[in-house]
Amino acid sequence: MTMLMAAGERLLITAAARAVREGRQSAVALIEARLERIERLDPVLNCFTAVMAERALREAAAIDAMVAAGRDPGPLAGIPFGVKDNYDVAGRVTAAGSIVNRSRAPASADAILVQRLNRAGAVLVGTQNMDEFAYGFTTENAHYGATRNPHDRLRSAGGSSGGSAAAVAAGLCDFALGTDTNGSIRVPASFCGLFGIKPTFGRLPRTGTFPFVHDLDHLGGFARNVADLALVYDTVQGYAQGDIACRDRPPVPVSARLDQPFSGRVGLMGGWFDELADQQGREAAAQAATALGASEMAILPGAARARAAAFVLTCASGGNLHFAQLRERAGDFDPATRDRLLAGTLLPANAVLQAQRQRERFREEVSELFERYDVLVAPATPCSAPLLGQPTIRIGGKDLPTRPNIGLLTQPLSFVGLPIVAVPICNGALPIAVQIIAPPWREDIALRAAAELERAGVAHSSEVPM
Repeated sequence: MTMLMAAGERLLITAAARAVREGRQSAVALIEARLERIERLDPVLNCFTAVMAERALREAAAIDAMVAAGRDPGPLAGIPFGVKDNYDVAGRVTAAGSIVNRSRAPASADAILVQRLNRAGAVLVGTQNMDEFAYGFTTENAHYGATRNPHDRLRSAGGSSGGSAAAVAAGLCDFALGTDTNGSIRVPASFCGLFGIKPTFGRLPRTGTFPFVHDLDHLGGFARNVADLALVYDTVQGYAQGDIACRDRPPVPVSARLDQPFSGRVGLMGGWFDELADQQGREAAAQAATALGASEMAILPGAARARAAAFVLTCASGGNLHFAQLRERAGDFDPATRDRLLAGTLLPANAVLQAQRQRERFREEVSELFERYDVLVAPATPCSAPLLGQPTIRIGGKDLPTRPNIGLLTQPLSFVGLPIVAVPICNGALPIAVQIIAPPWREDIALRAAAELERAGVAHSSEVPM
């Protein structure tokens, strides 16, 4: 077989997989190249909690054998990917970024999304660093260390799916799966200059992932271009019987429709989403909205209340989930995570009920807005990546604690489960992303809008010279 891709080369996933399927590229050689890059760069970046070289090479060899026998290994043949450390991987303990989970039994099977990717020919190369129990926005993990941003190693990669985003940005894998409860895919996508997707709540089955907040957790992923992101999304779509959060809705394939021109009513989010973003974020959102034909500002007056209510539900659900371990092993938690979870255990029932009522009111408000618009555009983060350990960020003229406030612009939208694509707009020294927000179950619209921005040259993943 001809070796077409060097270690740092980045082809579209579709092109690379086609080369493997046609026998022009060895899957083993492709995986070996990525493993070499991980060995060289990960000691500095700290993206991976476990590198599964033996499994990856075994799966790659099986793919090459299938090709040699004239069989089709699937649309993602030989493509290396990683998963956040809260996805089950057969034979490994699902740590979810914590040492508390080390006493759990190893997973008996891969998470269902990992199984679907494997059946499509993708090759898992490892599990990736995260904030403990997904509670954070910076991936500064007290147990496993901080993940560093490939664009500037002194800065945060974002969180809580920071290891996954940084690994894709640095070319250690070609795509990765993460989770998003309050912004944990969109924030790292913004800081690392990637495309990311948080589908509608209930679109993807969560079977085989460690939970954080049952009625806010979403699964999704990262890639370096829209076509790759859409292909991965199409591969993992589908109902799973027995998954109580997954809705039994037919998949809506997107990949084959990305070249269709986007035309729709577009609103640029003002108010909360404008006032709490810095100049770079506001300019990025305005640039994207203008390119998509936005003509007016859209306002969600309940955004501040929604964000506050999301915080209440996050704290209460997280505290309830970890209550027994907090009583028995509080000292084993990351102190920053522990204190927030403990606060959640003390919230009165009335506060939780009021938060749920606010959720319904905000859902109605959002529905009314989508009667006027097909997509909405907003900054993804208040700023580009802060320095690791930076205690505060400047937001709306105030210095606010960094770790809980990076998700100011993502939290209200997760609260009602909207499908959102993070789109990198590299208009400064560091990347930043905007959110393309669509009505429920219309991931196809958001991805087509992202593809339109990519074609126009407004959106692109920034290269990392490493």
